[in-house]
Amino acid sequence: MMANEAQLRAWVLAGLNGDEAAHRAFLGAAAGLLRAFFRNRLRGNPEDAEDLVQETLVALHTRRDTYDPTFPLTAWMYAIARYRLIDHLRRTKRRGAHDSIDDHEIGEADPDIDASDAKRDVNALLAKLPPKQRRAIELVKLEEKSVREAADLTGLSESDIKISIHRGMKALMRLMGRETEQSA
Repeated sequence: MMANEAQLRAWVLAGLNGDEAAHRAFLGAAAGLLRAFFRNRLRGNPEDAEDLVQETLVALHTRRDTYDPTFPLTAWMYAIARYRLIDHLRRTKRRGAHDSIDDHEIGEADPDIDASDAKRDVNALLAKLPPKQRRAIELVKLEEKSVREAADLTGLSESDIKISIHRGMKALMRLMGRETEQSA
């Protein structure tokens, strides 16, 4: 059963007040909603959709203090997701992997969310990863290089880069959980 707006909002507000279990419940429920969001928009590319789910969860975690409780929570959550999707489509368009971002239903971006702040927060978490995972994520996700380019730059295989990114994103989620526990 999917959580509704009221439940998600209650979890976020409880999480902001130090309830770790509520914050984890929110991230778990958000992951399900985000998977549906990204898979509907990136049909035929489940790996990219899952990467975007993980990136958006990292952003929701690191930017949770920016949520304004006077506005709907799902609007805030999907605004962040749309930013991630737009960034992804721009990166892949440059690489020639997609035809046009005009073909995708994205919605409007939230001007109150500063992408540079999110990147700074993510960089602090990346510093805690093993070097191989951190470098793979930096090259592909932040510097927008292709997996092939990242493999050439690091001397690793393309498969190793993909695995490092996948494991690194999962490690980031675990780190966010620990960070929440420590701040409580």
